[in-house]
Amino acid sequence: MADSRDVVLGRIRAALRDRPTPPPVRRDYLHTRDLGDVVALFASRVADYRAVVRRVSEPTLPTSIESSLRARGARKMVAPVDLPGWWRVGEVVWSLDAPAHPLPRTTLDHSDGVLTACAVAIAETGTIVLDAGEAQGRRAITLLPDYHLCVVRASQIVGTVPEALSRLDPAHPLTFISGPSATSDIELDRVEGVHGPRNLEVLIAE
Repeated sequence: MADSRDVVLGRIRAALRDRPTPPPVRRDYLHTRDLGDVVALFASRVADYRAVVRRVSEPTLPTSIESSLRARGARKMVAPVDLPGWWRVGEVVWSLDAPAHPLPRTTLDHSDGVLTACAVAIAETGTIVLDAGEAQGRRAITLLPDYHLCVVRASQIVGTVPEALSRLDPAHPLTFISGPSATSDIELDRVEGVHGPRNLEVLIAE
């Protein structure tokens, strides 16, 4: 004797028996568009999200990182263990996070911020994507500290989301960051720092 589940599913199948064949799903997405200067567009969109963004030359990255940290008074910083050594400027205590030796949550929470690179950046949406690759570390280190300083190389900036996805491996843990963490779910009041750092600063290295 059929149970209630089989009865319900049988009725659904009977109701859908004469349904029309669905049309094929189009997969020919528009991958590229002429968006002009994608670096300038990315900088503008990131700033729209209330993030701090600066365009710097790559040789001056250590100086730029140092000035950003000094402006925030950041003295205890977290970084992935494979972050370039020349980015870890002096006068800062660096706690290095490695998959084999992850930092405890209390260390992440009590730090002044985190410094990482990124996998790709999207000009159209002002989005930074992390994939736990080189110089990016675990997802946790970019969620618990209140300040995230992210270095984006100009060569990593693409125009559209499909372009970015073509550069990413979906098997990796992907984190899409569009400005500081914020929500307006309750009474449309903007609350920052709910799902991650309240403060995002981006250095675009050209």
